[in-house]
Amino acid sequence: MATLGPLRKELADSVSSCRVLVVGAGGIGCELLKNLVLTGFKNIEVIDLDTIDVSNLNRQFLFQKKHVGKSKAQVAKESVLRFCPSANITAYHDSIMNPDYNVEFFRNFQLVMNALDNRAARNHVNRMCLAADIPLIESGTAGYLGQVTVIKKGATECYECQPKPTQKTFPGCTIRNTPSEPIHCIVWAKYLFNQLFGEEDADQEVSPDTADPEAAWNPEETAARATASDQDGDIKRVSTKEWARSTGYDPVKLFNKLFKDDIMYLLTMDKLWKKRKAPVPLDWAEKAVIMCSEISQDEVCGTGLKDQQVLSLGGYSQLFQHSVETLRSQLDERGDGAQLVWDKDDPPAMDFVTAAANLRMHIFSMSMKSRFDVKSMAGNIIPAIATTNAVIAGLIVLEALKILNSDFQQCRTIFLNKQPNPRKKLLVPCALDRPNPNCYVCASKPEVTVKLNVHKTIVQALQDRILKEKFGMVAPDVQIEDGKGTILISSEEGETEANNNKFLSDFGIRNGSRLQADDFLQDYTLLVNVLHCEEMPRDVEFEVVGDAPEKPPSAPEEEKSIANGNKDAAQPSTSSKDDDVLLVDSDEEPSSSTTDVSTEAGSLKRKLHDAETGESASKRKRLDQQTADDDDDIIALD
Repeated sequence: MATLGPLRKELADSVSSCRVLVVGAGGIGCELLKNLVLTGFKNIEVIDLDTIDVSNLNRQFLFQKKHVGKSKAQVAKESVLRFCPSANITAYHDSIMNPDYNVEFFRNFQLVMNALDNRAARNHVNRMCLAADIPLIESGTAGYLGQVTVIKKGATECYECQPKPTQKTFPGCTIRNTPSEPIHCIVWAKYLFNQLFGEEDADQEVSPDTADPEAAWNPEETAARATASDQDGDIKRVSTKEWARSTGYDPVKLFNKLFKDDIMYLLTMDKLWKKRKAPVPLDWAEKAVIMCSEISQDEVCGTGLKDQQVLSLGGYSQLFQHSVETLRSQLDERGDGAQLVWDKDDPPAMDFVTAAANLRMHIFSMSMKSRFDVKSMAGNIIPAIATTNAVIAGLIVLEALKILNSDFQQCRTIFLNKQPNPRKKLLVPCALDRPNPNCYVCASKPEVTVKLNVHKTIVQALQDRILKEKFGMVAPDVQIEDGKGTILISSEEGETEANNNKFLSDFGIRNGSRLQADDFLQDYTLLVNVLHCEEMPRDVEFEVVGDAPEKPPSAPEEEKSIANGNKDAAQPSTSSKDDDVLLVDSDEEPSSSTTDVSTEAGSLKRKLHDAETGESASKRKRLDQQTADDDDDIIALD
């Protein structure tokens, strides 16, 4: 049998001629690109919207200090070509959700490999691969945990076939520039605590991210920033803590800097706000002080049931002032160079995070949260681990080789665990599951039932909260099945904007109405059955029947179903090791949804499925004890 290096000649030829799309050039992406060229892949296209930040340099080894501020995809291409100059690599500094990357674009490839850090993009790539009928290798990491799986139309579960826990990791530019959920503001507030009072960390920057690729930099400015990065790596910056010390930790100056000046600077990045609601700066003199006059001092320092009260803007402004003064006193008592450690059970620290997070929520037009709610959400940031990324990237390539070798039956979902299972293995392979017949993405006729109040739900909420946020559509068109073909929502700009603030009932939508939602980019159609409910639970805008409540407990967000013009696929993964892939002894290989390969991985596998977190519902149970110890960490997933 002829061989070429470690591969049979036929397989080596397939590898050399195969066109591969890599989505993401971050922690996993850097390792993956290196592995691909060293394995013999010659035709690679890589896409990433992000730019290189200082905090990336500790694990994304294709980047150096001189590259800070530049495109990850472009620099990754240049660095990888040094391993294999003959490789044909195309880099795109862009979002994979751009309409330019349509189904026809995906059909140009034999394999797609995800190395993403957010669920929205994962959902989108899942649907595009289903529509194009191209195998997708999904992956993800969370600290020491990892998972890799293969998704193939009609043969395996797709990424959205099973519910996933609420995402716990978020891109830096989301935290710093464009928060859209309360958790983004809570993470920002925890970072701010460390920047002001604790140990400063480049990974926890809170100032506006000027390198955000979505911002409105023109080409000249971009070139100038890249030049500056070459010179000093954009690393010469004023320390947030030093600035705060120079003001004597003046609460009013801190307030105006964080909630007025920084927000006004964000507003200059006008491109960010073309499709988002712009933030509204707060000024201590104009708003906070006036509102504070309406608050009693008791409202600020309440305990017990008061922890479950949502204060006014003035109340949180006073709480911010009070907590900063208390933390400043603690630093003074400890002497020069002292640092505080954030602890959710330390009242002043918790007060500070509660106040700062809620003020930011108000600025970005979100409903503010009680101290109790903030405390329950403020834990769990898990650091990214370079070796986990390396192991997962190795597994991705191994699964790719099986597919190119026409050996799909040997493909597995592989989990990388923190502790060995009873069989002394860190890597646990599981058989791929069949598609979920009720999946709202890959079922033959995707259909869901949504419970809501048609007299209180506006068209804008249907589009943004339900179709885009819940069901992952990018540009939905919605038609009412009323015999007239009434167009409720059009993806064409300006066509139905007049409908946005009208209630669904204004269009004759009532209990039992059916809406057809189409996303032509994703080649995906979803039939939505409306179930009218006069009294929805408190703070719940809608519920997907059979799904967990939308707002309250963080339950699987993508449980029900959506469909991509093409149906099928498997679930996401996040996985394991490099060469020791444990190509599983058949008798040891459980199905990802049935067998119990150990309390750590068996039942764990199936729901573990969240590629963003690398853990699933079952796995979470297993990890609860560990998490209790690492309560303070927030998942920073590559």
